[in-house]
Amino acid sequence: MRRRPPLPSRLAPAFGILILLPLLATPASADTPPESVRLLAKAAADECFTGVGVDYPPGPPCAVGQPKVNQSYVWGLAQAGRRLWFGTGANVLCLKPEGYQVREPILNDDYVCEFGQSQPARANPSLPATLGDHRTPEVFTYDLATERLTERTADITSASPTDANLLRTTAGLRSAAAHQGVVLLGGPSVVGGVNMFAFDTVTGRYLGSTNLSAYENIRHWVVAGGVLYAGVGLGVNGGEAGRVLRWTGDRTTPFAFTEVADLPTQVADLTEHQGRLYVSTWPKAIVDGSAAERAAAGDLPASYPAGPSYADVGEQAPRAGGVPASGAGAGDDTDPADLAGIWMSPPLAAGAPGLNPEDAGNWAQVWSAADYEPDPVVRRAYALGGLASFGGRLYWGTMHVPLQATALHVSVYPPRSPAQLQATVQNTQRAFAVFRVQGLGGTRERVETLYGESTLPAYDPTANNGVGAWAPAPTGSTPVYGGSGFGDPFNLYAWKMAVAGGRLYIGTMDFAYISLDGELPTPPAGTATSPPTFGADLWSFDAPGRPARAVDTGGFGNPLNQGVRTMVVDGSTLYLGMANPMNLRTDPTPGVPKGGWELIRVSRR
Repeated sequence: MRRRPPLPSRLAPAFGILILLPLLATPASADTPPESVRLLAKAAADECFTGVGVDYPPGPPCAVGQPKVNQSYVWGLAQAGRRLWFGTGANVLCLKPEGYQVREPILNDDYVCEFGQSQPARANPSLPATLGDHRTPEVFTYDLATERLTERTADITSASPTDANLLRTTAGLRSAAAHQGVVLLGGPSVVGGVNMFAFDTVTGRYLGSTNLSAYENIRHWVVAGGVLYAGVGLGVNGGEAGRVLRWTGDRTTPFAFTEVADLPTQVADLTEHQGRLYVSTWPKAIVDGSAAERAAAGDLPASYPAGPSYADVGEQAPRAGGVPASGAGAGDDTDPADLAGIWMSPPLAAGAPGLNPEDAGNWAQVWSAADYEPDPVVRRAYALGGLASFGGRLYWGTMHVPLQATALHVSVYPPRSPAQLQATVQNTQRAFAVFRVQGLGGTRERVETLYGESTLPAYDPTANNGVGAWAPAPTGSTPVYGGSGFGDPFNLYAWKMAVAGGRLYIGTMDFAYISLDGELPTPPAGTATSPPTFGADLWSFDAPGRPARAVDTGGFGNPLNQGVRTMVVDGSTLYLGMANPMNLRTDPTPGVPKGGWELIRVSRR
């Protein structure tokens, strides 16, 4: 059993050089920031833990063992009137996608992943080890007027055995939307399909549940032109294709949808921009997730098996079952449509109002990872996160699953020595980039890299008489404001964007705490570098012509908050749902950082 997590100690050599890079982002102002931050609600401990493979004693309170907090993400968040609705995800860091080969449990001071040795897994031998840490997600409302948090999970579990079973088999409620008197919460099922639950936003009454068996993943929703749309993925883990669904339901039939986009890759986020719908996508599923661990461990087999799943800190849809085989060919012949990209809908006003089934085949890809990333293998591991319309321009950011590009590169070009492996690990890491475009489709169309790089490492397999070598290659752009990740190499996800009060906010996932074992390094004496920070960031573009401003770079006072997973806008106020997977950090001492989800309000002073 590993006492330390699998990624930090193995990532440290590869990421160590990153802490020496200068931080190029615009520093936070020394003046009082224009936003105030308040913690509204926090996950509570819900289990007692005495050791890996040991049955859980009663509690909490825990007469034996220590408290554990399983619910780690506010994964789906929506607002209806003066009430927030949200669904959670439990132990998301421990949930691995289909095909991931789990080896040993992970136990350290911050979190535990028991995998196949958990009590649920031992009681149910048919449960894959990848789902051993799964727990039933929970549903809450937060009343903004009374500041009262109310759990609504029992509304579902007490409705019928069918409803209870659907919730129990939901990996997490990773999406939520409220429209025309109905709130919808949905997430991938661990046995197949997308599970969805509905409530009446006026009365609060539970309306029922369903399984959308045609789809395998769902992330975000958007209301555009008075119509509600959702993005979904098809196939194993949602990685084979994508659709955009138009909601046609009501309180009586809350689960009525029609497909209005047929895309080659799964949809991540959606926004309305200048009379069209735009979506960001993830790439085709590409590599067996367990390859990341093997690469980090230093294993050097001749080749790695490829399969449609990601090792992505819980961002794929875990489920039980086998993995169909797929190839992982080398070279730059990947169809850009199969890469992470930005897709544009037909005009919303053309024909019948909104988007309709006849529009499904008329979307156009306007950008792909190939337009920026010079390495043809690394670009296949790019994913896209948040996007937003701001100041007449469309903004979006990338996401880089830890070691995903490394695993893919190793599967295509197996290293021949430990030195080559180290070079591959180091040169395949990317922090997120932020882009914007104006004049889409016109003669003056211009895509700008706001935060990114002018060169990135690219691999030439023919160099050194066929041994191969890495060398800087141009991205084709010069960053307007600064380096990737807002200058922080551990900022891996531009996870969510939202416009509030005339400002564009970007929430990040910062992997520094896990990568560095929770210990900030000291830069070498005499170097003009700044150490990384722990905890998610929130940045603001206060105007289209200005660089981003740091609102917070430390997880809003909790360095264990690794990501801003979701946002809801209410005028100039933001409500943030945080990702915090540190399930053993439950020390009740005031001021000690704690694990588990958080609901945070960011408002203008």
